[in-house]
Amino acid sequence: MSQVSDAAEATGAAVSPPLIQVRNASRSFRLGSETVYAVRNVSLDIHRNRFITLVGRSGSGKTTLLNLLAGLDHPNDGEVFFDDRDLAAFSEKEMIHLRRNRIGVVFQSFALLPLLSAYENVELPLRIAGVGAGERSRRTQEVLEMVGLTRRAKHRPFELSGGEQQRISIARAVAIQPDIILADEPTGELDSTNASHIFGLFQQMTRDRGMTIVATTHDRTLLDMADEIYEISDGMLTQRALEGTDPADLFQRPES
Repeated sequence: MSQVSDAAEATGAAVSPPLIQVRNASRSFRLGSETVYAVRNVSLDIHRNRFITLVGRSGSGKTTLLNLLAGLDHPNDGEVFFDDRDLAAFSEKEMIHLRRNRIGVVFQSFALLPLLSAYENVELPLRIAGVGAGERSRRTQEVLEMVGLTRRAKHRPFELSGGEQQRISIARAVAIQPDIILADEPTGELDSTNASHIFGLFQQMTRDRGMTIVATTHDRTLLDMADEIYEISDGMLTQRALEGTDPADLFQRPES
């Protein structure tokens, strides 16, 4: 099958050009005398207002591909475009601006600062971005309400459950009002109930706020919440399913 996403044409949901385009991208590393491919010849379109999941086993290349989408890493071969511009052409200053204002990242390990309260953890990126005090307060309170943790705003991370910490990390990413949120195994350290809640929150953010979200996961029980599902194996995209397709079909009747 073609690895380039035709989601816009297939669903009629997107009429604008892709926000991110990956074209024949490969990322390899040297391991002694051997070349190991983390991502191999991947092409992919990420359209606005979509919830996309990348599913695969540990070591399949999901995180490396997510890093390429975020500009945290660059391909050895191929190209990654953000708003029709090659990320390899961005200056360091432009990349910093991109990550502070247009790309939000959610980590599996939450990455919250332990000495700051939940409110302060969410507000910090806005301070760094130079957002004024009044607007910082408004945005922080808004996203804490969105994730249902207004009453926990003064608590530090060690006083929060794993699910609450992950919701705070999502609120922090949303607060900068990015074009896209990239979430690396956001449910990897959560139980099934909290994992389902996080993916349900992503689904709601896409539908109610028009956000674009790409999340990696190895938990196939969560896939029915996504608009698009891509399976990655040995660094290659091998399968794709769109909204309305039974996710089980992606794995029970493989095309590759």
